[in-house]
Amino acid sequence: MHELVGALRSYAWGSRTALAQLCGRPVPSAHPEAELWFGAHPADPARVQINGHSESLLELLRADPKRELGPVAGEFGGRLPFLLKILAAEEPLSLQAHPSIEQARAGFARENQAGVAIDSPMRNYRDENHKPELVVALGRFEALAGFRDPRQTVALLQALDVPELSSYAELLAAQPDSAGLRTLFTTWIALPQATLSTLLPKVLDGCVRYLSESGSGGSGKEFVAEIRTALELAEAYPGDAGVLAALLLNRITLEPGEGLFLDAGNLHAYLRGVGVEIMANSDNVLRGGLTPKHVDVPELLRVLDFEPLDLPIVEPEEVAEGVFRYHTPAPEFALARFELAQDADPVPVVGSGPVIALVTDGRVRLLQGNHDLIVEAGHAAWISAADGGIRAEAVDGPAQLFCAAVGEEQ
Repeated sequence: MHELVGALRSYAWGSRTALAQLCGRPVPSAHPEAELWFGAHPADPARVQINGHSESLLELLRADPKRELGPVAGEFGGRLPFLLKILAAEEPLSLQAHPSIEQARAGFARENQAGVAIDSPMRNYRDENHKPELVVALGRFEALAGFRDPRQTVALLQALDVPELSSYAELLAAQPDSAGLRTLFTTWIALPQATLSTLLPKVLDGCVRYLSESGSGGSGKEFVAEIRTALELAEAYPGDAGVLAALLLNRITLEPGEGLFLDAGNLHAYLRGVGVEIMANSDNVLRGGLTPKHVDVPELLRVLDFEPLDLPIVEPEEVAEGVFRYHTPAPEFALARFELAQDADPVPVVGSGPVIALVTDGRVRLLQGNHDLIVEAGHAAWISAADGGIRAEAVDGPAQLFCAAVGEEQ
């Protein structure tokens, strides 16, 4: 096992405080810091510290996939199948979805054939993989995820009491299913700018009126969070059709330790918060709005799943004292959380690799026979398939550790 240093990614929606504080660096940071990548994605692989020098995890795996990955090497083409991140959102991320593996392969080949450069800002598909993902909240975490039950959305639109929304509410009320959602979403996301510029201010006026009535004890309390979010998005992205689309989605608040799982085709936007995110090893994103980045509405519509989604919250299973596992259907990854108490006996955390062990609070000592490795918050350890019998204990106070592995065999 070796220390693993994450690759820091700076995006405009990131935080100048969250990651710096977690990693023990000066606050505020010079630039917004959005993600720390712990994995072997070609776009930004983490660095393994070996005998005083630093080596790309991607190159380490390529040099000896059988030793580092074991049986996973054959199953996933010699690649680490998951990507682990710490995500810190100070502002909303784009309205987006991820393709299925079949869609990703077809899209990647299509853009290659068209000669779109792999690093082009106009590129939709940067690899051939799908991207199911799980985010676990480290603090309060806010998100939009999946299409809400259409009947509830009709109630929301009617509660806004905006005459210009009546025809849209009637459209969805007449067909309260995935087909109705597809029609309404497609209509809104493709509105001519002139129409949008007329409709959106009236909707926002309705939102303000709704909140005013709610604050004085009126009848419109059911959708306060959804309406506030629409106003916040409109302030951040004025004139964006994604503000209307956000009214169709589930508004979710995760408490610390709760997870949110999103499969292919689920429309979503993370709003704010810090979390540990694990996904299939992919960077494929189809955006529909709420971003200055490349938006490809036709391609997004090709991959979207319009089936209404029950709240996709993943409650962890406590399998032992202080040990929590997050179950998802994704074969590429499994995630476990360890709450390590001060002065407690070392806890077995890994039977065998490949595993990335990430510390998110405190300091952790990883033990393997007579060998040990102390990992600070914001750092991780790479545990290869050749390693085994890893135990963990807190150092100088309680600590929190996440272990990412393949499938459910961790």
